[in-house]
Amino acid sequence: MCPTLLDVSTPAGLGFSWNGRWRRIAKTYPLGFICYTTRMPSILRFEGLRVVIYPNDHRPAHVHVIGKGSEAVFVLNCPSGPPNLRESYHFKASELNRIASALSAELLALCAKWREIHGNY
Repeated sequence: MCPTLLDVSTPAGLGFSWNGRWRRIAKTYPLGFICYTTRMPSILRFEGLRVVIYPNDHRPAHVHVIGKGSEAVFVLNCPSGPPNLRESYHFKASELNRIASALSAELLALCAKWREIHGNY
């Protein structure tokens, strides 16, 4: 039995993707609950947001930015940047601009972390 159960209707802020992409790393339980079996490490935190690189993810190098009820994916364009928005769910344009600026400021560290987890960009 999983120690932590999350409601499927829970927004991306708790690790659930609206498009169901991460269901492959989860077990589904009765009554619409999901139990996550893979740790999702936060690489960076700012303004109440988490920046995550998933261990089983694909290239190109990118990060998931997760907030309460919102999620965005930015391609890092390592090593020189700038990060580009690939997709966004429920973030406002002004928030996305702030996120892109914060990611640009931390680009070298984010690229180094991607390389540590996945190898080449």
